[in-house]
Amino acid sequence: MSRNVLVVMGSDSDFPVMEACFKTLREFGVSFEATVCSAHRTPDRAAELAKSAAANGFGVIIAAAGLAAHLPGVLAAMTTLPVIGVPIHGGALNGLDALYAIVQMPSGIPVATVAIDGAANAAILAVQMLSLGEPALMEKLADHKVRLARAVVQRDQRLQEKLASL
Repeated sequence: MSRNVLVVMGSDSDFPVMEACFKTLREFGVSFEATVCSAHRTPDRAAELAKSAAANGFGVIIAAAGLAAHLPGVLAAMTTLPVIGVPIHGGALNGLDALYAIVQMPSGIPVATVAIDGAANAAILAVQMLSLGEPALMEKLADHKVRLARAVVQRDQRLQEKLASL
């Protein structure tokens, strides 16, 4: 499996949310390309991106979209690569509509879906998928989990110190 991730955003206004995805992928040494494409305004380009992604060296697609959020599903319909959807907050429903649009895919066209604005988790999930064929990447994930556990222990120590000083 390729170690490259294609990140497709429905709008450049999604960048502040997706920045956590980009930083996380870089932290793991996973290369990526990012682009803006609309499922509704540029459907031919969306189809071409998805259809050519594997041939262009990508192993996973991360797609971020808000409101109707059809982009992840459209991409998933056009490729056999795993697609991870990131619902973006906004609109009258503050991202709930995007979450439902991404998670409620018809049978046969799955899209892995993270939380609203869950860009960092989308990157972690992509790294997990890519690591199945790469032991070095799997080791980086194991180290990451150790760091997460250490951070919780430190937080507990701080809590215990605060409680002791009451």
